[in-house]
Amino acid sequence: MDRFVFLTFDGLSRGAVYAAFALALVLIWRATRIVNFAQGAMAVSTAYVGYSVSTATGSYWLGFVVAVVAGLLLGAVTERVVMRFVDHSSPLNGVVVALGLVLVIQGVLGMIYGNEFRPAGAPFSRDAFTVGGVALLSRFDLFVFAAVFVVVALLAVLFTKTAVGLRMRASAFAPDVSRLLGVNVGGMLTLGWALAAAVGSLAGLLVIPTELGLHPNAMDIVFVSSFTAAVVGGLDSAFGAVAGGLIVGLLLSYTSGYLGATVAPIAVLVLLVVVLLGRPGGLFSRSAARAV
Repeated sequence: MDRFVFLTFDGLSRGAVYAAFALALVLIWRATRIVNFAQGAMAVSTAYVGYSVSTATGSYWLGFVVAVVAGLLLGAVTERVVMRFVDHSSPLNGVVVALGLVLVIQGVLGMIYGNEFRPAGAPFSRDAFTVGGVALLSRFDLFVFAAVFVVVALLAVLFTKTAVGLRMRASAFAPDVSRLLGVNVGGMLTLGWALAAAVGSLAGLLVIPTELGLHPNAMDIVFVSSFTAAVVGGLDSAFGAVAGGLIVGLLLSYTSGYLGATVAPIAVLVLLVVVLLGRPGGLFSRSAARAV
């Protein structure tokens, strides 16, 4: 029972990070109907920017803020310079361009920083509190939960309570009608990419200290898990991204704890296949709800 409790809290902590990264994927999907397969590489690149600033100044928080702002700018530049000129007549075109971006970003990071793992610091202790002899959550885990909660709350307010959020949703689902109504569709798409990249940067800063450290490929496995979380929850549902992240986090924790770490990636892929076969729209998507 102690082991189960520990694995549950560990899974929730992991799942919170996957939820944040899945939210970034959902943001771009809702804004442009594109799955950004370069999201992981973009997050790593901004984490390196934060690492450089923190190393030069000695301030973790300055590096943290700079990394998130760098994500905001990188997302906007990516949409303006690259994705805006992609032919969207076929959904595969955006996927191919995004995969090309992954290779470019990882190659540039390798040339600048090298391919060795660099230690990534955490702002709070990762030593878990113990209750009744069972390790539960650390201060860093609590920080992760708080950061993800704030992001989810802010995005919920943005998309449901503000005119900007309404314009972003309208631009994604009915761009031609939105233009006739005076909405700057191009600007809304750029804003969607910028916000998604900023959230992805935040997720990278939260997960990299819990892994081996900074590396050009540090987010590859995290991206697979987060993509699974987004698909499981539904790519058009922010709530689904959070729920999917927690589901995937728990699945990984239980599988690693009881069956071994080598089995965990297989379990994630099995979950992805099962959901795609049973409910392709995701467990919490509106389309799936209407189909029931």
